[in-house]
Amino acid sequence: MIDASHVSVSLGGRRVLDNVSFSARAGAVTAIVGPNGSGKTTLLRAMTGDVAYEGRVSLDGDDVRDMKPWDLAARRAVLPQATRLAFPFTVYEVVRLGLSAGIEAGQIDLVPVALERVGLAGFEGRFFQELSGGEQQRAQLARVLVQVWSPMVAGKPCWLFLDEPVASLDIGHQLEVMRLCRTYAQDGGGVVAVMHDLNLTSMFADSIAMLHRGQLMAQGKANEVLTDTLLSEAYGCQLRVNAIPDGDGTFVLPHTASLK
Repeated sequence: MIDASHVSVSLGGRRVLDNVSFSARAGAVTAIVGPNGSGKTTLLRAMTGDVAYEGRVSLDGDDVRDMKPWDLAARRAVLPQATRLAFPFTVYEVVRLGLSAGIEAGQIDLVPVALERVGLAGFEGRFFQELSGGEQQRAQLARVLVQVWSPMVAGKPCWLFLDEPVASLDIGHQLEVMRLCRTYAQDGGGVVAVMHDLNLTSMFADSIAMLHRGQLMAQGKANEVLTDTLLSEAYGCQLRVNAIPDGDGTFVLPHTASLK
């Protein structure tokens, strides 16, 4: 279980997170939602030990502050919003970096398997900089996957921390990535994902935490958090759940979408 208790973060003299308590359990997909600047990424970075914070964050009972970097790397992998590479690495080399940080270091045969899982089979020899934005995001996801390939290790869960994992993907690949997250959780691992697409969130998340102005508004199931009142307050506009908009515009939602 991930447990963040009374977490506060200040960046540049500004309070970004204020006394946030949050939890996520293994075997589930937990989504963090909220408007821009609400503190979603900062909360994720606090839980992964990548930013200084007040309060306490524990990973399966162990205080993150007390864990060595290599211990953290063996138990959780992090996908940031964006990654820039200064050198011309191939896709194979990028994904292989995940193995160097994780506990499957000798399993180089995992690289093509991970690439196939994210829809990039045969991309090993291509240069990372030559890929589209969505392809780069999926290559980085493959890197994250090989770092914690087994959802359970020695009876303990491993964790995926994903910051906007579907932001630059088309709808088919969005579904593919979210189903990958669902499978990882069903196999015993934990998934915490910062999300902007509320429809995908409602489809795949077991638990949703909504942030607003650095504070936790609510956490629970989709029907408890994604309500007219909470959404309208958080996003600063009138929103209705499951309401067809007025007008003649086309209305497309992936509620019943499925991969072939």
